[in-house]
Amino acid sequence: MKIAIAGNIASGKSTVQRILEEYGYRVLDTDKCGHEALENQDVKKALSHLDIFENKEISREKLGHLVFNNPQIKQQLESIVHPIIKQDIINFFERNKEEKILFVAIPLVFEAGMENLFDKIVFVYTEDELRIKRLIERNHYSEEYALLRLKSQQSQEEKMEHCNYIIDNNGSFEDLKTQITNLLLKLMP
Repeated sequence: MKIAIAGNIASGKSTVQRILEEYGYRVLDTDKCGHEALENQDVKKALSHLDIFENKEISREKLGHLVFNNPQIKQQLESIVHPIIKQDIINFFERNKEEKILFVAIPLVFEAGMENLFDKIVFVYTEDELRIKRLIERNHYSEEYALLRLKSQQSQEEKMEHCNYIIDNNGSFEDLKTQITNLLLKLMP
């Protein structure tokens, strides 16, 4: 079974991923795939006209600011990176086909149009106020920039309508682990 773990920025997908890995499940982190894609020479060449480079490497911070202020550049970046990520997902499934359940942490599953790659989609939901607080503390964003990052994504409510399972990540770590354990019980063949 192929399971997508979706969720908007600062919802706790990485924490869910860590718990699943501690339980022995294989999880592909598409954020890492995206970061690796930015190191690809063809990708660098395609983006070379943008002011996003430091020491001949793409600065994710510069790129982030540019992308979230310019929808055309965001679309251009996604048209380059999403096919690479899609292939990474397909390769991950192929390499691990003996596993009963595989997870892919993919924040933009709907925006990237990749929901058809998965049997089930799990959405990690966290209230906006908590997500803003996490972005300010974790990423040292200003409140204004944190809000901009939140608003750049499709709303959580819209996405949840298309998901099979919802994990509510507004409580304690123990509560999150309990929800993941219950989810795994539902997914067991």
